[in-house]
Amino acid sequence: MPKLKTKSGAKQRFNVTGTGKVMAAHAGKRHGMIKRTKKQIRQLRGTRVLFKTDGDNIKKYFLPNA
Repeated sequence: MPKLKTKSGAKQRFNVTGTGKVMAAHAGKRHGMIKRTKKQIRQLRGTRVLFKTDGDNIKKYFLPNA
């Protein structure tokens, strides 16, 4: 069986913690900030933990070696 390669796009977008959770940036902060409230913009900073099922899929298909 050949080795599985990590998807290079996923490498840049996701990060796996030591406990196996998958971290990702918040969606909705690329453009159109003028129509969002200051509170929304503030809360979209940083990273968030993905839901378990989403994180499991990311690890299985895109980050097999993480």
